[in-house]
Amino acid sequence: MAESDGQTYVGTDWCTECPYNCQTDGFFGGTPPLPQGYGYGIVIGFGVFFSVVTSLLVWLDYRYGGTKKSSEQFNTAGRSVKTGLIANVIVSEWTWAATLLQSSNVAWKYGVSGPFWYASGATIQILLFGILAVEIKRKAPNAHTMLEIIRARWGNTAHKVFFCFAITTNIIVCSMLILGGASVMQALTGMNLYAASMLIPVGVIMYTAHGGLKATFMSTYLHTVVVFIALCLFAFEIYAVPNTGLGSPGSVWEHLTAIATFGGAYKGPVEDNKGGSYLTMFSKGGLIFGVINIIGNFGTVFVDQAYWMGAIASKPSASYKGYILGGLMWFSIPFTLATSLGLASVAMDLPLTASEAGDGLVPPAVAVYILGKSGAVWLTIMLFMAVTSTGSAELIGVSALFSYDIYRTYINPKATGKDIIRVSRYVIVIFGLLLGVLAIILFQIGLSLGWVYLFMGIAIGGAVAPIYMALVWNKANAGSAMLGAISGTLLGLMAWLVTCQAYYGKVNIDNLGGDYPMLAGNLTAICSSLIICLIGGFWKPQNYDWKSTREIPTIDEAGVHHAPSGEDSPEAMDHARKVMLWVGWCLSITLIIVWPLLALPAGVFSKGYFTFWVILSITWGLLATIVSTVLPLWESRDSLWNVIKNVFTCAAPTPEEEMDGTAEPGDFARQAFPAPSYGNLKDLDTKGSDEVPAA
Repeated sequence: MAESDGQTYVGTDWCTECPYNCQTDGFFGGTPPLPQGYGYGIVIGFGVFFSVVTSLLVWLDYRYGGTKKSSEQFNTAGRSVKTGLIANVIVSEWTWAATLLQSSNVAWKYGVSGPFWYASGATIQILLFGILAVEIKRKAPNAHTMLEIIRARWGNTAHKVFFCFAITTNIIVCSMLILGGASVMQALTGMNLYAASMLIPVGVIMYTAHGGLKATFMSTYLHTVVVFIALCLFAFEIYAVPNTGLGSPGSVWEHLTAIATFGGAYKGPVEDNKGGSYLTMFSKGGLIFGVINIIGNFGTVFVDQAYWMGAIASKPSASYKGYILGGLMWFSIPFTLATSLGLASVAMDLPLTASEAGDGLVPPAVAVYILGKSGAVWLTIMLFMAVTSTGSAELIGVSALFSYDIYRTYINPKATGKDIIRVSRYVIVIFGLLLGVLAIILFQIGLSLGWVYLFMGIAIGGAVAPIYMALVWNKANAGSAMLGAISGTLLGLMAWLVTCQAYYGKVNIDNLGGDYPMLAGNLTAICSSLIICLIGGFWKPQNYDWKSTREIPTIDEAGVHHAPSGEDSPEAMDHARKVMLWVGWCLSITLIIVWPLLALPAGVFSKGYFTFWVILSITWGLLATIVSTVLPLWESRDSLWNVIKNVFTCAAPTPEEEMDGTAEPGDFARQAFPAPSYGNLKDLDTKGSDEVPAA
């Protein structure tokens, strides 16, 4: 510890060298660490670079890899993406700006419990969604969107109701992405927030409109690898390099203990944590956040078309493996990153204000402090990768909703594949340009990234149970599904407002963002919808056989409908379902119940226990980095070799390369047709466990 101006600072004598007016303006109250040129260079330069690289890869795939251009290829990537790339796609789609920024915010607020609850509370949705990823292959193998399944089962009225929930989800997610990215760009480079909001989507629009879902998956691989590399860099810089005043888990433990015991200049004991410590899972605020996080994130996974695109694009045999692996890989991002950057911000007693932390500026502050300009550059690039890769997935998801569920359903039922591609590209461009406007609106209203993140579950949580039951429970009926979704949302909003008034005595934006109003609203929205759907299903069961969902057609370029033919038998898919049910639920229970209970006896972590906790987080991050980098390349080695061989010989792919399946579309090369199939679908067993809700 060091003395400066009569106050105690934990860490180093950093205030003697700090260029910022921290006492009044917080960490970023002065001159940004990077000039504006860095911000514009990263946003424009990387946007153009990835657009060119991704477009080139798509062209090579079409020219030398044997992939055929079609609307099915554009929107589903041929439905045969392998495990490694699907896992990377899941990581990318779930790595928002909020993942990188808000996870460290909750570490700053609650200590070690914050990163854990952020990671575990948002991993179980991916694991449980894997059940739906298998079910969609069993019961709707040709579907392009989740709403096509809703319409095939429950009709046009339900289709329109759930379209509203789906597009609301995409709007909220995309707005958060751009808002978080633009805020950090402004803090680190001084880049105009409005300019950042409008420019960030431009590069995404270019390669997504050109290559569709294939381009999204290709860019996803590159972006995810960069994010994991930066993750490891920051973790080792804090816990292994002694040039920040920290340098080891033991040193961080000592500083956190001193802050909780004696207080620092800017941080002190944590209210409602055991002993006021940052080193305990006995955290009331952390637990409340965990519950909100668990409930709210069900909506942003189950109601977000981007996640369904991954399930639709995957090979049947790879769908459940990809979601299990993707969930475990993604866990490391908030867990490792926030255990590093979030706790370091407290240990070094950085002069962050609550407003800055709420805007997601904890990671940038630590990165700037420990690495200077290079840290700011790494964090900016890391964030840009996360925003653009997720943004691309959201754009292709929105384009699928409008092209299949609006254009082809209500405007032009005879639309061909070429029509679908044209409309999809129009939607990508228009919606992409609107993203910046949506982010600016949130900024003008005064809503922070953390506020919007917690509110999502209230806005869309009512749709979770009906959408889940559409694929797993044959008794659920259209009336109770619609009533549950709408009533759940309205009741959630009511509980949110009433709790705010009762607890704080006044309803305003700040109070509405409090823990208890958000908790009440999120719980009410999802639970009331579930109860309504269950009551309606048992009272008036539909007893659905999924025949109409299996008849959802594919569309070729002439508008002719294709039936799938291909590889995985009904027995294989039944086995995949059983595995996913067991693994998904067992891992979920372990993450949100077993692990926290095992950590409680430790009370306030000793130095040895905290060292074990840190080593576990870093090991998890390293393993995820290796898997995300190597596995997609290894699975695609034959496809990559064919492309490279044909490029150097200037030869087109042979008929065997086009037809034998050696070139996988999501893994950089494979033909789009024939699509994979599941044997004789009429023989698929749809009874038994589907008679009751899967749980």
